[in-house]
Amino acid sequence: MSVDWVGYGYAALVASGGVIGYVKAATSGALAGLMGKRFYASKKFMPAGLVAGARYLVMTND
Repeated sequence: MSVDWVGYGYAALVASGGVIGYVKAATSGALAGLMGKRFYASKKFMPAGLVAGARYLVMTND
């Protein structure tokens, strides 16, 4: 029996894509929360309100 290197490579590629997608979503949520907190504290739209709003829109469209 031979080792299926192509299959292992494909599985690693798919798994790493899933991990990257998960980390990206968690990071996006954390950034939205942090910027939302800063916007609430300062009541200034730029830059915290803009970033929090943009992150919220990106998170709801995923």
